[in-house]
Amino acid sequence: MAAHLKKRVYEEFSKVVQIPHEEAPSKKLRLSKPSKSAALHVDLCKASNSTDALQYLLQFARKPVEVESVEGVVRILLEHYYKETDNSVRLKIASLLGLLSKTQGFTPDCIVDDAINTLSNEKSHQVLAQLLDTLLVIGSQLPDTPTIRLRLIHVACKHLSDTYFGVRNKCLQLLGCLGTLETVVNRDGPAPGPSQGGARDVQSIISDYFGDQDPRVRTAALKAMLQLHERGMKIHQVIYEQACRLLSDDYEQVRSAAVQMVWVLSLLYPESIVPIPSSNEEIRLVDDAFGKISHMVSDGSWMVRVQAAKTLGSMLQVSPHFLVQTLDKKLMSDLRRKRTAHERAKELFTSGEFSSGRKWADDAPKEKLDRNTVNLIASGACGAFVHGLEDEMFEVRIAAVEALCQLARSSPSFAEKCLDFLVDMFNDEIEEVRLQSIHVLREISTHITLREDQLDTVLAVLEDSSRDIREALHELLCYTNVSTKECIQLALLELLKNLNKYPTDRNSVWKCLKFLGSRHPTLVLPLVPELLSTHPYFDTPEPDMDDPAYIAVLVLVFNAAKSCPTMPALFSDHTFRHYAYLRDSLSHLVPPLRLPGRKQVFGLDSVDSGSGSASVESAQLFLQQSLHRVSTIQNLEAPEARELLNFTIRDLQRLGELQTELAGAADFCATFLRCQLLLMKALQEKLWNVAVPLCLKQNVTATAAAQQILEETYKLEFLYSGLESRQVATIHHVRLQAKALQLILYARSRQGLDPLISCCEKFLQDVESFQRLFLSELPHLQDSFMDRVCELLPRLTSCKPVEMVKILQSTLRQSGLLQLSLPEQIHRATATIIEPTGESDNPLRFTSGLVVALDIDATLEHVNDPQNTVKVQVLYPDGQSHVIHPKPGDFRKPGPHRHRLITQVYLSHTAWTEPSQVEVRLLLAYSSSSSSSSSRLGWSDGADGVIPPSEATVEGTIPFSKPVKVYIMPKPARR
Repeated sequence: MAAHLKKRVYEEFSKVVQIPHEEAPSKKLRLSKPSKSAALHVDLCKASNSTDALQYLLQFARKPVEVESVEGVVRILLEHYYKETDNSVRLKIASLLGLLSKTQGFTPDCIVDDAINTLSNEKSHQVLAQLLDTLLVIGSQLPDTPTIRLRLIHVACKHLSDTYFGVRNKCLQLLGCLGTLETVVNRDGPAPGPSQGGARDVQSIISDYFGDQDPRVRTAALKAMLQLHERGMKIHQVIYEQACRLLSDDYEQVRSAAVQMVWVLSLLYPESIVPIPSSNEEIRLVDDAFGKISHMVSDGSWMVRVQAAKTLGSMLQVSPHFLVQTLDKKLMSDLRRKRTAHERAKELFTSGEFSSGRKWADDAPKEKLDRNTVNLIASGACGAFVHGLEDEMFEVRIAAVEALCQLARSSPSFAEKCLDFLVDMFNDEIEEVRLQSIHVLREISTHITLREDQLDTVLAVLEDSSRDIREALHELLCYTNVSTKECIQLALLELLKNLNKYPTDRNSVWKCLKFLGSRHPTLVLPLVPELLSTHPYFDTPEPDMDDPAYIAVLVLVFNAAKSCPTMPALFSDHTFRHYAYLRDSLSHLVPPLRLPGRKQVFGLDSVDSGSGSASVESAQLFLQQSLHRVSTIQNLEAPEARELLNFTIRDLQRLGELQTELAGAADFCATFLRCQLLLMKALQEKLWNVAVPLCLKQNVTATAAAQQILEETYKLEFLYSGLESRQVATIHHVRLQAKALQLILYARSRQGLDPLISCCEKFLQDVESFQRLFLSELPHLQDSFMDRVCELLPRLTSCKPVEMVKILQSTLRQSGLLQLSLPEQIHRATATIIEPTGESDNPLRFTSGLVVALDIDATLEHVNDPQNTVKVQVLYPDGQSHVIHPKPGDFRKPGPHRHRLITQVYLSHTAWTEPSQVEVRLLLAYSSSSSSSSSRLGWSDGADGVIPPSEATVEGTIPFSKPVKVYIMPKPARR
C-alpha cells in the first residue's frame, strides 16, 4: 500500500513538473470572461413564447457588456429579431441595439448595414421609429464617415412620407443631426405638395414639414432646423417668413420652437430688410423679429411667455425707438407712417385733382387704409415689458426683469427709462421677484441716479422680514447714485430704523453707509453739523461709542471726508478721538484721513497708505524681484540660503498685509518658500552623515518637516484659486519631494523589508502618475528632482529597495530649488465669522443632555463650490470635536466670488461646574487623487479600460477662518 501511494505521488509530481516545461513555449494561459453573446443565445433559445423572450431581454439589459462581446451580442439580437413576430419584443431588441451602439470603445460601423436592412420589411410604426432612433445613435457615433452619414440621410428621406408621426419625427431628427449644407438628396419616396421628386438640400426638405398636419412633427421640424444651426450651419433667410407664421400656431410647443427660430434668424441676418405686409414700407429684420417676439409676451401659454421674455433680453441690436416702445402701452401715431405735405401735394399734382372747396374732404386720399395692417411696428411690441412685468405668473415676471437688465446694460438711455418699472417690482408679492429686481438694479446702477420718490420706494423694502432681501438692498445702495442731500438723509434715517429693528444687520448697514458716504461726499458735507449734533457756540454732549447707530453715522461721515478736505473742520474734539478709536477697531470701514495739525495723534493716518495703481505696480515689482532673488539661492552656502529664505518669507507676509490686491499671490509665494525652507532644513548635512541610532532626534524632526510639507502643499493646491497647470505641477513636485523624504526616513527606521517594498512601489506609482498628469509641464522642470528621477526611472524600477532609497537620497540632496512662476491673479480662500463675535461674557445656559442652537453668520471669499467644501467645526474643552455640514440652502451669493453662510449649529454636552469656552471655526474640505477613474459610458464593463489609480484618494480639511470662542454652560437637569 505504501509503495502504491509512493508511486502515485511520483506520477502527480512528474505531471506538475513536465507539463509547464513542455507547453510554456507554445501556449500561455489567459483569463477570459464568459461570453455574453453565448449566454444570451442560450436564454433566447430557452424562451417558449414572446413573454419569456421579453423577460430574458429585460434581464440582459441590466447587465454590463464588455466591448469585445458587443458585436456578437448584436448578431444574436438581429437573428432573433428576424424570427420574432411579437412587436413588443422587436421593439425591445431595436432599443437594445441603440444602447449597445453607445458602448465606450465600440465602433458601430460594422452593424450599419444590418440595422438599415431591418427597416425594409418592418410593418409596425412604433418599431420603425425605434429602429430610426437606433440609426440616429449610430450616426452620432460616426460623425467622420460621410458615406454612412449620406446613407442614413437617404433612409430618413425615404421614410418621411410615413403616416405615423413618430417615424416622421425621427426622420427629421436624423436630418437635423447628420445633414449638411452640401448634402443634396434625391428623394425616392413620394413627397407632399410641390416638392415631389428632384434633388433638394436638407434645409428645404425640413422646411416642407413646417406645415405638417401634426403639431409634433411641426415642432420636430423646427428643432431639426435649430439643430443644423447649433452644428454651425447657416440657416437660409427664406425660412424667416415660415417661422413667423408658426408664431400663431395653435400648439404651444410649436410656438415655443418658432420663437427660438425667429431669434436665431435675427442673429444671423440682423441688417437684412424685410417688407411690411400690405404696405410699401420696409424694416430691419432684427426690428421686425423683436416686434413679433414681443407680441408673444402676451401669449396664452405662460411657458411661451417666459421664453419670449428671455429671448428679448438677448436681442441687443434692436433699434432704440423699438426698445422705448416696449415700455409704453400707447400706440405710436396709430403705428402708421404719416406722409409729408410735399408728398401729398406731389400726389395731387400727378393726379390732376385739386380741392374745389365745395365738397367736404374732397382732397382725401382715394386709397382705403386699414390701420390694423399698415403697421411699422407690431402692436405686441407696444408695452411688451409692461405686460411681462404685470403677468400673473411670477416666472414670467422674473424673465421680464432679467431681460430688462440685459438690454439696460447695453443702453444707458434705456436704463434710465426702465428705472421706474424696476423700482415698482420691489413691491411684488413674491420674494424671488423682489430679490431678482434688486439684483438687476444693482447691475445697472452705474447708468442711473435715483430720485427722491424712487429712493423712497426702494427704502421701503428695508421693512422686509427676509434677511436676504434686506442684505441685497444694502448691496444695491452701495453702488447707487442719489441726486440730492435729502436722499442721503432719507437713506440714513431708514437704515438706522433697519438697524434698530434688526440688530443682526449691523455689519451690512455699516458697509452700506461706507460706500454711500464715499460716493456722495459733496451731498454729505452740508449734513455734517446735523449728523454730528455740533453747534458753533455751545459744547454738545459726547455720544456713546457703544451705540451702533452713532457708529453708522461716523462711518458715513468719515468715508465722505476722505474725498472732502474741508469736512474735518466741522468735527469736534471728541469726533477726532472717536475717529482714532474706529480707525483701530474697524479699519475695514474707516479710511485713513489726512488731518492737518494732528500728526502727533494720527501720525500713521496722516500718511496715505497709497492704494492706487502706482503702489500696486510697485508691489508687483517687489514680488517679482523677491522671487528672482530667491532663484539665485543655488550659489549660496546652506546657512546663507536659509537666512535668505527666512527674510524673503517675512517680506512677502508683510507685503500681503499692506496690499490686499496682492495678498493671495504673496501668501502663496510665502507658503511655497516655507516648504522649500523645511525641505532644506530636513536635508542638512548632520542628519545624513551620522549613523541612524545616533540621530534619532534629528530623524523625528525631519519626519515632522516632511509631514508639514505635505500639509502645506494641500493648502497651496486647494486654498488658492486662479492657479494654472504649471503652478499645480510645481505643487505636486514639492509633494513628491516630501514623499521621497518620507520613504528615505522610513527606510532608516529599519521596520522590515516587506513594508519597504510596498512603500517603494507606491512611490514609483506616484512618479508615473505625475508623468501622466503633467506631461506638458515636464519641459519646464529641467534640472529638478523630478527631471532626474525620470532619467533614473528604468534603474529605479529594476533595483532593490535599499539601492533605490540610496539613489533617491542622493538625488533629493542634489536637486535645487524649483523656480516659481505666477499667473495673472491668485486669490486665497478666506472666511470671516461675523456671528458669534466671541466678545460676550454671558454664557449660553442650557440643560445638559439637551441642545442649544448657536447662530453662525460668516462671509466667504473666493471659495469654489462652498455647498460641498465648507464645514463648521466645534471644539469642546474636553477635546471632543464635532464637524457639521451646512445645508445648501444656508449659502447665499451676494456678489461675485463672495458667499454668505447663515446657519445654526446645535451644541450639547454633559453638566459642567463652570462656564467654559467652545471654539467654532470653518474648515475647507478637499479630496486629492492623482488620477480620476474614467466614467463608464453606455454599457462598458467597469473592469475594462479603466486606469487603476496610482494614488489613493487623500481627503482632509484645512482651517481657513480664525476660531471664535463662545461661553456655554450646561447645567444639570432639575429632578
